[in-house]
Amino acid sequence: MIDLILKGGVAMYPIILCSIVVLAVVLERLWVLRRNRVIPEEFIQSLENLISQKKISEAIFLCQGNHSSIARVIFAGLKNVGKGLWLVKESIEERGAREAVILEKRVAILSTIATLGPLLGLFGTVSGVIKSFNAISIHGSNDPMLLAGGIAEALVATASGLAVAIPALICHRFLKDKAGALIFDMEEYSIKIVELLGNNSLTD
Repeated sequence: MIDLILKGGVAMYPIILCSIVVLAVVLERLWVLRRNRVIPEEFIQSLENLISQKKISEAIFLCQGNHSSIARVIFAGLKNVGKGLWLVKESIEERGAREAVILEKRVAILSTIATLGPLLGLFGTVSGVIKSFNAISIHGSNDPMLLAGGIAEALVATASGLAVAIPALICHRFLKDKAGALIFDMEEYSIKIVELLGNNSLTD
C-alpha cells in the first residue's frame, strides 16, 4: 500500500486526506441521523398522550428531558401555548428550520470531495505525463523503463482520485436523502402536534 502511494506522486497526499475526511463525515452523519436520535417513537407516543390529556406542563418537562431533534422543535412551540396558535406554529417552524440545518450539516463536504477527487487525480496524471516527457527529452525514448515511473504515477493518481470520488458521491446522495426523509417526518409530526393542540383548545 505504501509503495502504491509513493508511485502515485505528490497528488496522493491530498487524495488520502480526502478519503479520511469522507470516512469521518460518513461515520459522524450516520451516528447523528439515527432515527431514534432524531424522532424517537416512544417520545412521540408519550407526548401525544400528554397533550391529549391537556397536561402541557408534563409535556414541556418531557421535551426538556429528551435530547432528540423533534423534542427541541416541539418544546419551542409548547413554550408558547396560551399565546395563540399562530405563535406556536411560528416557533415550531423557526426551530424546525434550525434543526434541518443541523441534520444536513457537513453532507455538502462529500459533494465537494466527489468533485475534487477526479481533479486531484487529473493533477497526478498531468504530473506523471510531465515526468515521462522529461525522461524522453533527457534520455531519449529507447528505454521504456525510463517512462515507467511517470506512467505509473499518472495511472495510480487517476485511479485513486476516482476511488475516493465515487464513494463520496454515493454517500452524499444517501445521507442527503436520509436527512431529507427525517426532516419531512419531523414536519409531519410537528403538524400533528399543532393540530392536536388546536383540537384540544390549548392554544387560545
